[in-house]
Amino acid sequence: MGIDLGTANTLVHVKGKGVVLVEPSVVAIQSDTGKVLAVGEEAKQMIGRTPGNIIAIRPMKDGVIADFDVTQAMLKYFISKTIGQRTLVRPRVVISIPTGCTTVEERAVREAALQGGAKEVYLIEEPMAAAIGAGLPVHEPTGNMIVDIGGGTTEVAVISLGGVVTAKSVRVAGDNMDDAIIQHLKKTYSLLIGERTAEDIKTSIGSAILEGPEEFYEVRGRDLVTGLPMTIKVSSIEIHQALSETVEAILEGIKVCLERTPPELAADIMDRGIVMAGGGALLKGLDKLISKETNMPVYVCEDPLLAVARGTGKVLENIDVLKRVIIAPKKTF
Repeated sequence: MGIDLGTANTLVHVKGKGVVLVEPSVVAIQSDTGKVLAVGEEAKQMIGRTPGNIIAIRPMKDGVIADFDVTQAMLKYFISKTIGQRTLVRPRVVISIPTGCTTVEERAVREAALQGGAKEVYLIEEPMAAAIGAGLPVHEPTGNMIVDIGGGTTEVAVISLGGVVTAKSVRVAGDNMDDAIIQHLKKTYSLLIGERTAEDIKTSIGSAILEGPEEFYEVRGRDLVTGLPMTIKVSSIEIHQALSETVEAILEGIKVCLERTPPELAADIMDRGIVMAGGGALLKGLDKLISKETNMPVYVCEDPLLAVARGTGKVLENIDVLKRVIIAPKKTF
């Protein structure tokens, strides 16, 4: 099975079945006993709504493990949920990790998966998995550029001959967009909203380029002055301005990666364009903006959310390809 262990969502791909599970990477635990109460969708409903003795945590931060034990419990839950209660079956697992991962972070992912019930664990770099999932010809001697905008990290990479030539991992992505919206409403209207509301605003009226008529969205939150709940209307123009800084950082990452690209590959990318994957690629007008700033064609792959998971799955189906693209465990003597 292939797992896309993301900051916002975890996806599981099972050989022969495709992507079988898409759940938020959230775990609710009881703070006094440390017992896991809920994982995934059920736990996400609890964010910001829990009583004192329950905490809803997102164990992944910036694409890497922030809370080891909770991640392990989460992986265990996802693995057992997909293979059912047949405890004798221990799957071979491929997990995607961000490019800038340190050896310690890699080992944490390996350990968490092994203790979560995997037989063997292979790691693959996220942009590589996204490129394979998007159907790019990664093994040919031509340059392919992939931009994977997730929850915690934006991975930009140029891939050729089955390897990453240049890569840039920017720790600015979907979560930062939500944060920007929260801060904007706090500053402008003294209105406090939660992460989930911010995410709803982003998906409904958020955009990277202003086009079309102005849209409005009703936001409910807590007024910081009176302390009472209140409703306001925000316009798509304001949200666009709030998001501009985050979008700028993502663009910067893409430009840095292009600057480091060898000229032959840069010429290939000029022809083939940049492919976008990940949930952040769904932000309205982001592809047009990147195209305008880099003067290159930009495409969003189909089902960008599932690209990385599909890639891990494809890698599993051809083990010989797997041997070429996985990250070998570094020997620690």
